[in-house]
Amino acid sequence: MREPAFWYRPASWKSHLLRPLAALYGAVAAQRLERKGLSAGIPVLCVGNYHGGGAGKTPTVLALAKLLGELGETPVVLSRGYRGKLRGPVRVDGARHGAADVGDEPLMLSQSVPVVVSRDRADGVALAKSLAATVILMDDGFQNPAVAKDASLIVVDSMRGIGNAKVMPAGPLRAPLPAQVARTDALVVIGAGNAADGVAAMVANQGKPVLSAHFEPDESSLAALRGKRVLAFAGIGDPARFFATLREAGVDVAGTRTFPDHHPLTPDETANLVAEAEGSGFTLVTTEKDLARLRTPEGLPDWARGIVPFKVTLQFDDAAALQKFVGAQLFKAREKQFR
Repeated sequence: MREPAFWYRPASWKSHLLRPLAALYGAVAAQRLERKGLSAGIPVLCVGNYHGGGAGKTPTVLALAKLLGELGETPVVLSRGYRGKLRGPVRVDGARHGAADVGDEPLMLSQSVPVVVSRDRADGVALAKSLAATVILMDDGFQNPAVAKDASLIVVDSMRGIGNAKVMPAGPLRAPLPAQVARTDALVVIGAGNAADGVAAMVANQGKPVLSAHFEPDESSLAALRGKRVLAFAGIGDPARFFATLREAGVDVAGTRTFPDHHPLTPDETANLVAEAEGSGFTLVTTEKDLARLRTPEGLPDWARGIVPFKVTLQFDDAAALQKFVGAQLFKAREKQFR
């Protein structure tokens, strides 16, 4: 589903009308945040966000997995496998699983790091540890109390921020902001906008680090699109950010098509995309996550093989600060376990 537009407007009668429901939802969510979860016995780092929709969690997970590897750790990602039919716990295997089985994000992540999908995250801990994990990297689950977190890194987009800062369904927040900020160990602000300045100040005032980062396009993707006009399509939380990233990288975006987050394309939708691209001489381009949804264990369908996946990596403006933070959290987690 698409998130309501009024969530990202400063004032709306719809938001005001939904305040009673938001108050009830927020009270329940705040209580859940206070519950104690299962101790995994190894450090657990959680990458989450305050609100529904996209913010850049998946690239952040990949960046952290890479850093942990450089620190000599063996990270295993734990995900609930949103939109996947398998309850798990199961290790994601691209040779056996498609996005319909395990979800698009776990399938994409599994190309770079071991991933365990488990609808009940506590059930997934044992499988992750059996894969020789020294650190569990939770993809989402900040508001879920099933597993105790040693550190939570919250991701926010600098252009969208947290919208109207109201709790669902009056706004995009998954729980009241003060309760979420209190449990934040670091904030990752992606991009150069200022919409996240307010929440960044709240986190900084608690003495917690605010880390800035930006997307860096992969050179192979840029080379594949150089000199071409493209038709870009995306079914992610914030398609506009993807289209903006393309244009900022110098890609000639002739047209865009948006779909709901995690949307599996229908045969009619794929036929329309292909016909429009071929009729206008455009190259189809999409995100790695969208392409993962098109892939089956047998590979991409014939019609999709000409699509260029626009790969990006998340680069932290102060990589040393991130490494210092992660190292300190791992040390604290292990010190606590040996007490």
